[in-house]
Amino acid sequence: MKLSGRKPSLKINSLVGLDGVVTFFGAHHALKGEKLLSLEGLPVKLIPGPREISPNCGTALRFEYKDKDVVETIFNEKKVNFEQIVFYPA
Repeated sequence: MKLSGRKPSLKINSLVGLDGVVTFFGAHHALKGEKLLSLEGLPVKLIPGPREISPNCGTALRFEYKDKDVVETIFNEKKVNFEQIVFYPA
């Protein structure tokens, strides 16, 4: 018996635990930030930028808010231009 032909998506829980959001002034900074944090072994995910947080760039980055100080330090050292870091549960 064949169901729908599609595999179930495992992405539903991909934001679990990622309760922080970084907003940016440009998508290239969001992409650079994702790469740098991933290289550090931090769990991150690019998301559409929530409009209630920032009307600027359409791309934001989800991360574990407990790592806020590490994220901010990495971005400042590597000159990633971000707008703000906020607690924003999924």
